[in-house]
Amino acid sequence: MGVSAGEPGRTTTSAARPARAAHRHPGLLALIFVGGSLGTGARAALENAVPADAAGIPWMTLSINVVGSLLLGLLLETLARTGDDAGRRRAARLTLGTGVLGGFTTYSTFAVETVQRLTSGSVAIGVAYAAAGVVLGAAAAAAGIAVARRLARSARIAAGARR
Repeated sequence: MGVSAGEPGRTTTSAARPARAAHRHPGLLALIFVGGSLGTGARAALENAVPADAAGIPWMTLSINVVGSLLLGLLLETLARTGDDAGRRRAARLTLGTGVLGGFTTYSTFAVETVQRLTSGSVAIGVAYAAAGVVLGAAAAAAGIAVARRLARSARIAAGARR
């Protein structure tokens, strides 16, 4: 299977017939649904265990988004280094990345909490929270990518030493 140059995200079979896009494949949608349910459930449990202070920084949401960004960077870089986005790798990406981590992280709660702080007179906290969420999330994703690269390099070195 290869990637079709005309349509990003589509793969082609060996007969050059386009494979179904993920959103048209019931099995892949089920994987996303199950993963999303697990990720959303985990986030809800954490958010309920440590509710946000209405006037302060929502630490749990910030932590969830940063950890999710780190894990997503690690997952996607690892999958990209192990082969084409097909078969088990595609299923893993959709289940864990789109599903679990997509459900676990939350841009909508992040946006609502930011607006709540900005409109309730906590402008400095709202701006700091928004900036921290974006900067820390991007840094965490970059760190996840770097960790995956380092692990791949170590695995190659170990494989070479065994020969």
